[in-house]
Amino acid sequence: MKIERLDKEIMLPTYAHENDAGFDLRSAENSVLKPGERRTIKTGIKLAVPEDMVGLIWDRSGHAHNNGLHVLAGVIDSGYRGEVGVVLKNLGDSEFIVEKNMRIAQMLVQPIHRVKIEECENLGETVRNSSGFGSTGNK
Repeated sequence: MKIERLDKEIMLPTYAHENDAGFDLRSAENSVLKPGERRTIKTGIKLAVPEDMVGLIWDRSGHAHNNGLHVLAGVIDSGYRGEVGVVLKNLGDSEFIVEKNMRIAQMLVQPIHRVKIEECENLGETVRNSSGFGSTGNK
């Protein structure tokens, strides 16, 4: 996948381990997220997701577990050529300090399957039907 660095000080995305599914995205800026605050953090890179693929931005598990940091708005389509931004929300109780070049999220690149959207009068029956939230219980 081709990557263009807008800021040459930002390290290129890397996989931390050989068999990792996602590569790390880094911050191109310093910032502080107060508890409950949401902010888009620039990564200083543009990338060309291959056709028929999508880049999905996900939480880093350590930041989520230790600090309550959550990633929002994580779909990078193959036609997008702008700077990648990571929308972070601080769900924790303390300020979260983002430092330039800090690993803030991870991206998985996966194949996509486009479906034909077709309106119908009735979807048909299933065992589950419209049973939703909590319908299978907790045990």
